[in-house]
Amino acid sequence: MSDFEFVFALYSLLLGLSMVELLGGLGRALEARFAAEERHGKFAIGWLTPLLAVFVMLDLLSFWGTAWRVQADVTVSSAVLMAVAAFASIYFLAARLVFPSQPEGFANLDTHYFRVRRIVFGLLLALLAAQLSYFAGDPKLAPLLLNPLPLAMTLILIALIAAAMWVKDRRWNMILLSLLIARYVVAYLIV
Repeated sequence: MSDFEFVFALYSLLLGLSMVELLGGLGRALEARFAAEERHGKFAIGWLTPLLAVFVMLDLLSFWGTAWRVQADVTVSSAVLMAVAAFASIYFLAARLVFPSQPEGFANLDTHYFRVRRIVFGLLLALLAAQLSYFAGDPKLAPLLLNPLPLAMTLILIALIAAAMWVKDRRWNMILLSLLIARYVVAYLIV
């Protein structure tokens, strides 16, 4: 087993649990919706929370892909294992916050979105900053930061996340989340 395989096993386990958390949250929300329909009660999943879940999943996949790109530089050490565990744990926390534990406690999950969006986006920005710092500190990876296309895509990502953190209008948040998702789809098609 190579150093990368050893470290990646921990990384992929924690990121995989993050994906399970997102999908489990969606499942709980759907169950709450079905139960509300059965009781003739009111419960709406809305658009904002599911869009946030899709964005977090795409963001998570991008970091998973980045780990593959840096595999030649990965060595096993206590510092690397702690950094990987911290990084992936922050992703798990962000994923955990996307859907509420008890969605039936909300009439509409858009309310939940507005409660957690700044925390989730803030965590994702912190992870992006950590990744950019890692790239900047590696002589082989640092030149990639100045490549015009990745630089532009990163600046667009940061601008859209910042806007989504602070814009209060529901419709504008739907637009921003859609643009964040589209940005990843375009980035995946380019790479």
